[in-house]
Amino acid sequence: MAWGPLGGQGVDGIVKSETLAAIGSKYGKSAAQVALRWLTQRGIVAIPKSSHKERMAQNFDIFDFTLTTDEMQQIATMNQHDTGTINFGDPQFVKYLIETYG
Repeated sequence: MAWGPLGGQGVDGIVKSETLAAIGSKYGKSAAQVALRWLTQRGIVAIPKSSHKERMAQNFDIFDFTLTTDEMQQIATMNQHDTGTINFGDPQFVKYLIETYG
């Protein structure tokens, strides 16, 4: 599950990504819509946060196109932080959460 998958206010450059914008232009979609489609296509539940009615509508408008295998791989190379998955059963990760967030 990805809560706030767009990084909040475009942090991490997702909504300003030239790569996502270029892919989106092919489908008439925004970079944010491409990012949400990438997550959804991978089977990840995306829960984007927005208080803007028009962005909420855009967040739902991602089911009329499918990213190609090449596009999926191209987007996957953008991840600079982790593999996209976390083992929540890992004792070290649980310890980190407890120490960080109490």
